[in-house]
Amino acid sequence: MSLLIQDAWAQSAGGDPSGGLLSLAPIVLIFVLFYFLLIRPQQKRQKQHREMVANLKKGDEVVTAGGALGRITDVGDNFVTMEVAKGVEIKVQRHAVQTMMPKGTVKEAQS
Repeated sequence: MSLLIQDAWAQSAGGDPSGGLLSLAPIVLIFVLFYFLLIRPQQKRQKQHREMVANLKKGDEVVTAGGALGRITDVGDNFVTMEVAKGVEIKVQRHAVQTMMPKGTVKEAQS
């Protein structure tokens, strides 16, 4: 009968002290991958957005998070005023400005 089923032997109680460290290696590796693939790029984008919002000035052409395209006519501490059409101005929060567009984009969009 021992030909088909092997005997079960008890393991020693001492164990291998490096076994615990080796079992943590995949978790540490996954965390390092998450940091370099997800967390770090997101922090870089947030920093770029903060710098862009801090450097807004009159005459910049921007797109808001809601998709409104316009030219900035006034810049305040918390709000910017945008001209979205001739004679139509809206006020939006500074952090709602999503992207700066190249000069001339508003003219192209209106024609």
